[in-house]
Amino acid sequence: DLEALAELAQRDDLWVIADEVYGRIRYDGHCDSIAALPGMVERTVIVDGFSKAYSMTGWRLGYGVMPAWLTEPMTTLVINNVSCTATFVQYAGIAALTGPQDAVTGMVTGLKAKRDLLVQGLNAIDGIRCASPAGAFYCFPDIGGVLERTGLTCESFAERLLAEQHTAVLAGTAFGPGGVGHLRLCYATAPAELERALAAIRRFVGTLAPVPA
Repeated sequence: DLEALAELAQRDDLWVIADEVYGRIRYDGHCDSIAALPGMVERTVIVDGFSKAYSMTGWRLGYGVMPAWLTEPMTTLVINNVSCTATFVQYAGIAALTGPQDAVTGMVTGLKAKRDLLVQGLNAIDGIRCASPAGAFYCFPDIGGVLERTGLTCESFAERLLAEQHTAVLAGTAFGPGGVGHLRLCYATAPAELERALAAIRRFVGTLAPVPA
């Protein structure tokens, strides 16, 4: 996919803005950057931040990696668009990037175990299929089997799951038409909460009546 995008960008003289904020939360191998492909470093702006890998959500600190000539107009844009980030927050970002990375490694190891717990639990429910994500901390299960036999949509499934089992998920359609028949679940929480959520989904699916033949 990256190669195809790079080919398109070079053919039509396009720029690529690559959001790599989840790049450090990768379970196997490494995260490939489009900027590393031939001919792309001079037409790519990488945007990244500290909220995911360093759990600095709410600190509102991010950065861009771009060709040197672009930094001056980008600085003008940022200053007039979002003002500036507090100095102490910038020092915290420097400490995060240059300090020991053990906490990040430990967090990713923990997230991998939570991913496995959730994905295995979802795949054990009749009518649900879930691929194992390679990074970040979300899964996107296909609940088409449940919807087909019950007549629900992913939106009504999510609404009823919240109302009847007090468990919140996002309908896949919140992410576009490709999300029809899917849910989005976040597993950046305690394993006990994931177990509780799986039990709630199992109970809910078990209460659903099939569409009359």
